Amino acid sequence: MDLWGTILVLFRRWYVVLPAFVLCIGASFLVYTRIPVTYTSQGVMLITIPTTGATVPDDPRLANPLSNPLVSFDYGLNMTASLLIQALGTAETAERLGVPPGGDVEYKVSNGSTNPELMMSGPFVFVEAEAPDPGTATALVAKVMAQADVELARRQKAVGAPPKTFLTITHVVEPTTPEAKKGSRSRAAAAAAALSFMGSLTAAFGVESFATHRRARRRPASGPGTYPHVPVHTGPRAEQTV
Repeated sequence: MDLWGTILVLFRRWYVVLPAFVLCIGASFLVYTRIPVTYTSQGVMLITIPTTGATVPDDPRLANPLSNPLVSFDYGLNMTASLLIQALGTAETAERLGVPPGGDVEYKVSNGSTNPELMMSGPFVFVEAEAPDPGTATALVAKVMAQADVELARRQKAVGAPPKTFLTITHVVEPTTPEAKKGSRSRAAAAAAALSFMGSLTAAFGVESFATHRRARRRPASGPGTYPHVPVHTGPRAEQTV
């Protein structure tokens, strides 16, 4: 069916389309109001080398100077940031921070890029938390940033880095003021509206198809094997013909 044919059906079956459209608006509004608003807060950290450097002064008793293994290779700070991002994003760390999987509270740690191939793009660590309560979102970002300090210190001790060369974390952006995230509600309402509109079209064409089929059944059949009705005369005229 072409466009004009579709429009004609919609106008002819307005008594079906109009109630369906009203239901569409009502369903969209219901979905929009039932989905809770969530709030997001963000924080940014920077991994830095101490002012004394990543190597302790030479010791005549040692063959080689002591240095921090986490920055003893190219892109050391970038690699350290990548390790920290992966450590903070594990399910075990989330459980430790009181964020069980599958809940309505969650957080994300990244380098600011959605491309996993750019994991080592810089010494920055971005934290974003989402929660139904603004205070919970801000508190969670602060907890993740505090856990980053603990995790970095633990890993430097594990590789035997001299304490004087320990890398530190600078909070470039403290947990931001939570902002309402309405994108999920809008997408859900739009999806409900689209599905309801498709349902109204289906209802209109269903009624049109039913009406067409009903008219076809009421129409008298004609074609091969069907003959017009011929009246049979009885009485004197019929006897004369015989």
